[in-house]
Amino acid sequence: MTRPTARVLALLEILQAGGTRTVADLAARLGVDERTVRRYAEHLTALDIPVRSIRGRYGGYRLAPGFRMPPLMLTDEEALAVLLGLVAGRRAGLVSTSVAAMESAAAKVRRVLPDTLSRRLDALLDTTEFTTRPRPTTTPETSTLLLLAEAARHRTPVALTYTAWNGRQSNRTLHPYGLVAHSGRWYVTGADSTSGQIRTFRLDRVDSATESTGTFTVPTDFDPTTHVLTGLAEVPRPHQVSLRVEATPDHLRTHLPPSVATITPLPTTPTWSRVQLHTERLDWLPALLARIDRPFVIEQPQSLRTHIHALAKRLTNSADAT
Repeated sequence: MTRPTARVLALLEILQAGGTRTVADLAARLGVDERTVRRYAEHLTALDIPVRSIRGRYGGYRLAPGFRMPPLMLTDEEALAVLLGLVAGRRAGLVSTSVAAMESAAAKVRRVLPDTLSRRLDALLDTTEFTTRPRPTTTPETSTLLLLAEAARHRTPVALTYTAWNGRQSNRTLHPYGLVAHSGRWYVTGADSTSGQIRTFRLDRVDSATESTGTFTVPTDFDPTTHVLTGLAEVPRPHQVSLRVEATPDHLRTHLPPSVATITPLPTTPTWSRVQLHTERLDWLPALLARIDRPFVIEQPQSLRTHIHALAKRLTNSADAT
């Protein structure tokens, strides 16, 4: 459970004990400031929980008399959606929790379901096979994920301590524009105080995140997903490849997603596009170009020609074999 969510539920639990609790008392018990207590109370009110604000010297918050949280009631379809969502989200690398936490959540859902429905769902999960392999995941701190999500929604700056790929740690203030989940990792993108540019950061490399004061605006038409995927395609790697291909960007995108390559139409020859990408190895590109099945010209590196000739020779030898 994330820290903000846990504290909201802790506030509800305190109020359910009965009586009026002062804001100062609640802040001390929850380990937050009084402004945060008021925000948590507003969050409970938005969930239709009757939190009453009591004014005066000894005022604070209390629940409406007689209120009790209703038991969890789910239809068969709703229960199936919840449990399959947990399983599918974990396999896709979207759930930023441990396997134990996911299994614990599923068990809690099953415990409050009727026995017949619970047994049927257990049977489904026990007998279901998936054709896709689970994605390897890098799990960020759940509290960090939700803090950044809240900051992005409310346009609040966040102070980050971040460890880069080379092990160098830095402190910076980020204006989070949005969060993106891609290939088993979570990313946050926004304006970075250190570089003065829009940057992308992996959440599993965030050592600490603290909400700051102030506010910011997001540039018009900014698309976090496009920015993150384009940035991933431009990460420096040993080989920088540039090709001209007689194909439209739409056709090339069926083979080269935005996270792999940058594709731009050539203004002088509209039927051709330039493909640029960074890669650890070149040996996978000849087979890809064969699948694209369009004329192409290698701009760089020249060593790519050697790999293409080698593939062509292997195919010719196999075709001529008897």
